[in-house]
Amino acid sequence: MLIEATASDFAALIAGRGPNNLRLAADIAPPPVLEMLAELAASIREGFAPSAWLIVEDQTIVGLLSLIRAPEGSDIKIGYGVAPASQRRGVATRAVADLLRWAATDPRVATVVAETAVDNFASQRVLTANGFARSGGRIDPEDGPVISWRREV
Repeated sequence: MLIEATASDFAALIAGRGPNNLRLAADIAPPPVLEMLAELAASIREGFAPSAWLIVEDQTIVGLLSLIRAPEGSDIKIGYGVAPASQRRGVATRAVADLLRWAATDPRVATVVAETAVDNFASQRVLTANGFARSGGRIDPEDGPVISWRREV
C-alpha cells in the first residue's frame, strides 16, 4: 500500500522512527539518502503533490516511491526502493501498480517514466510486470548506462 509521505514523515524516517504508528523496516535507506529524498520531495511538492509515498506492508514501512524530478508536461518520472529484507516478495511490483492506479485518476498525469541500470534485472521485472515498455537508454553520469521505460496511464 502507498501512503503519501509528508515532511514530518521524512523527519521521522531520518530520525530512525516510523511515523504515524507504523513500524520501520531496517535498512530502508541511510539518513543522507533520506535527507536527499526529503529535500527533493519538498521541492517537487511546491508545484506538484503528492511527490513521494511510503511503501507499507503489514503496518511496516518497507520502502519509498517518489517522483525524482518535477513533472514535465503530463509525464512523471518515478524512482523506488525497498528494504533488503522485503525484496523479492513482490513489494515493488505492488507499489508501482498502486502508483499507476493513482496516476490513472489524476488528470495531470498521462505517462509514467522510469529508468533502470542495465544490470538491475529485478527492477526491470517490476516495470515489465506493470506494463512498462523500453523507450530508449542513455549514459547517466552517476549510474552509467541506464534503460528508459514508459507507460501510458
